[in-house]
Amino acid sequence: MIDIHCHILPYTDDGPCHLIKCKEMAQAAISTGITHIFATPHHHNGLFENPKADILNRVIEFNKYLHQANIPLTVHPGQELRIHREIFISLEMGEVLTLDNKDKYLLLELPSGEVPTYTQEIVYELLLKEITPIIVHPERHRGFIEENNLLFELVQEGALTQLTSGSILGHFGKKVKSLADKMIEHNLAHFIATDAHNTNSRGFSLQEAYETITNKFGINRTFYFKENAELLLCGQYIYKEEPVPIRKRILGIL
Repeated sequence: MIDIHCHILPYTDDGPCHLIKCKEMAQAAISTGITHIFATPHHHNGLFENPKADILNRVIEFNKYLHQANIPLTVHPGQELRIHREIFISLEMGEVLTLDNKDKYLLLELPSGEVPTYTQEIVYELLLKEITPIIVHPERHRGFIEENNLLFELVQEGALTQLTSGSILGHFGKKVKSLADKMIEHNLAHFIATDAHNTNSRGFSLQEAYETITNKFGINRTFYFKENAELLLCGQYIYKEEPVPIRKRILGIL
């Protein structure tokens, strides 16, 4: 399996605090069937600054360490970039790291409390540059929970989305799980990832999430998410089904 969003690099952000913990995470990932992980440290989120060059170097060193430790996990470079108005200046300055440094897909994080008014403009401009933004864990975002149509508009514009495996399992509460399920039902979700930070409270539940999706939505939906991750790893075009608006319930009736 492929995990496209994970905080596994040492001494980088709010993931593992030292190399032993990184090794434990790598072993835990392998034990659940994950063979490829994108290390995606936070960047420009107000707490952490992890520019492109730093991440690329740390991934090279970490892969060497895993090889020496005989851990069959391949780590790919990436970045969880907080959306900001100067994002294109950051791109020009070489601070932004797309997934696997292929200039095709970019993990884009929105501030948890609101959807900035310029979000759709940023998505549009990124797509013009042939960089497809993948909005991370929108099901955990208060703005999307309160106004589902904002999410539909961004996906219709061309953005992709990534659900957190723990959201599907109910680890973040009923409202988050409900929106995750609705996103799957309405073709508004394109990837599942762990967003793992450790081996305890934020670990590797990707396989468990896929099993839950299979039981609720069928095996073809699970294949869809897995295939998209494989296509992303190869730098290929992601198949996107036609998104459907989430209609609000009125007095319990659709």
